[in-house]
Amino acid sequence: MLDNAPQLPPEISRRRTFAIISHPDAGKTTLTEKFLLYGGAIQMAGQVRAKGEARRTRSDFMKMEQDRGISVSASAMSFDYHTPEREFRFNLVDTPGHSDFSEDTYRTLTAVDAAVMVIDGAKGVESQTQKLFEVCRLRDLPILTFCNKMDRESRDTFEIIDEIQENLAIDVTPASWPIGRGRDFVGCYDLLRDRLELMDRADRNKISESIAIEGLDDPKLAEHVPAELLDTFLEEIEMARELLPAMDHKAFLEGTLTPIWFGSAINSFGVQELMSGIAEFGPEPQPQSASPRQVSADEKKVAGFVFKVQANMDPKHRDRVAFVRLASGHFQRGMKLTHVRSKKPMAISNPVLFLAADRELAEEAWAGDIIGIPNHGQLRIGDALTEGEALKFTGIPSFAPELLQTVRAGDPMKAKHLEKALMQFAEEGAAKVFKPSIASGFIVGVVGALQFEVLASRIELEYGLPVRFEPSQFTSARWVHGTEEAVDKLVNANKQHIAHDNDGDVVFLTRLQWDIDRVVRDYPDVTLSNTKEMMV
Repeated sequence: MLDNAPQLPPEISRRRTFAIISHPDAGKTTLTEKFLLYGGAIQMAGQVRAKGEARRTRSDFMKMEQDRGISVSASAMSFDYHTPEREFRFNLVDTPGHSDFSEDTYRTLTAVDAAVMVIDGAKGVESQTQKLFEVCRLRDLPILTFCNKMDRESRDTFEIIDEIQENLAIDVTPASWPIGRGRDFVGCYDLLRDRLELMDRADRNKISESIAIEGLDDPKLAEHVPAELLDTFLEEIEMARELLPAMDHKAFLEGTLTPIWFGSAINSFGVQELMSGIAEFGPEPQPQSASPRQVSADEKKVAGFVFKVQANMDPKHRDRVAFVRLASGHFQRGMKLTHVRSKKPMAISNPVLFLAADRELAEEAWAGDIIGIPNHGQLRIGDALTEGEALKFTGIPSFAPELLQTVRAGDPMKAKHLEKALMQFAEEGAAKVFKPSIASGFIVGVVGALQFEVLASRIELEYGLPVRFEPSQFTSARWVHGTEEAVDKLVNANKQHIAHDNDGDVVFLTRLQWDIDRVVRDYPDVTLSNTKEMMV
């Protein structure tokens, strides 16, 4: 991800495709709203807990998300953003902050070129932020940091920066610096442009007032900043410039340095500076890992991969939409692309671009864009679409569930309906569904307990089928790898532990760690894995 990469066509080079990651309640959904507001994509920012359909937050489209005020499913949004110099196309993916839905987030991070990390100014680096950051690190994703809620009581600025540097082992360079904290917070100094940004507490949707400053000894500073705050600010800035690294674009693109902006998303403060930072520093569409070769954004032929499947985004139409990251080329509506797994051509006649739950027909799209392809179950996570080449995109993970429960339909006559619903959710990546070899019914596996609630709610809402989840005797699941002979030997001797996932792959269900240890000891030619790469 270096500056000396080949020149991309202008339409591709203006794209910025990024995810927003954070711990729950750090203000990620509010920040997403303000991005859409400043991008001109919406007229009024909704608030997570506001009443009335008109003010629902745009990125939370499931009924349960709207009721609870949390994001449980990653959603994609495309909109334009203008700077004085240039027009950019932002493809923003909002991810679930709740750890129970982290697998959706991990997969989403395979489809973006950068991430915005949102941190609560009072709480600093929290556990879920740390986990998500580690995934970004595995992928060498560039990170931009936004320290939110500075208008509330927050920690010392140096303390926040130190914590990021120590906990996440990444250098931090300030792009802005806060003036005051909590009730005394008046705004920030934009270190990249030598501008004073003042917050308007009266109007939450108003863009902050920006005042050009001729350096830190400009008398204009004293006209706008109270004397006691100004002295502290000047002292802190002097220390920051001595102690912290300057912005280094190469280090940022390599994922070893993060610029940090301070602000208050709810007050629309600091958001525009962050967006300008994404436009200026964020990477253009990057090459995507695939087998047998890497795919570059500037290639003429269209190629893309499915990183998410969302069913019933519109419950009236019972549809299923595959989210596809375009890795290369210029896609046009009506194109025939090869579905590599089935080797069959697919005419893409109704592709959509997303603005959260709203969609518009996509007449065209370029490398870096995320489009939705409505389908009836042909497309699965990990699938590749190309103009004929047999490519397999790599690195899209599936994780072993940490909680297993059996599931029963309230009406036993509707077992077939339940199977259909479960298979849909398995293909969507919302849960793992295992069919035991010698017992009837299904075992459902998830990463977090809240997912069972969401599944029960969705099965009832989308299929009119009340269900109940009950404890299972099993506590974990592992995918079985090895030669056909070695796997058959394990399967035949351990039928009570064997199940198959929705792809038909063999799974070993365990009650205790002892079960895993026994397989390792007695079947040296077999490997039990807690991840499966969704490469098809």
